[in-house]
Amino acid sequence: MSTLKHYLMIFLVSMVPLIELRGAIPYAIGFIEAGEPLNLTVCYLIAIVGNMLPVPFIYLFARKVLEWGKDKKVIGKFFNFCLEKGEKGGQKLQSKAGRGLYYALFLFVGIPLPGTGAWTGTLAASILDMDFKKSILAVVSGVVLAGIIMGVVSAGIFSIIF
Repeated sequence: MSTLKHYLMIFLVSMVPLIELRGAIPYAIGFIEAGEPLNLTVCYLIAIVGNMLPVPFIYLFARKVLEWGKDKKVIGKFFNFCLEKGEKGGQKLQSKAGRGLYYALFLFVGIPLPGTGAWTGTLAASILDMDFKKSILAVVSGVVLAGIIMGVVSAGIFSIIF
């Protein structure tokens, strides 16, 4: 596979909900460790851009689309699941954070645990009607932190395996 194709795959993987940058960074490091001529800094930047690209659209439109589709026959269950996930995440953030809501959003996105990330964090920010600019800043900062954590963890895991 060519270098350009690897970079494109990193970009696309980082855009996928639930996988996001948390999957793209280990993917990139795995290929680097296997001897592919990829630049880790470029991989990291591509993963951040790919993970952040959907964020403004999620904030501005996801809630409206989910509300519209929650009672539709084929998509209703999935849309309800997404709404409930966003609402639960938002309520959890709000109850624990109080006035530090944006710091909580940053940590929610930045600590790479299952079910957290830019998609869920942005949906929660939208559902909570948090300020758009502050939310985006918190999410991008969280994505950067998650990328650093995943890079360190992945490099350690791959160095043990290989």
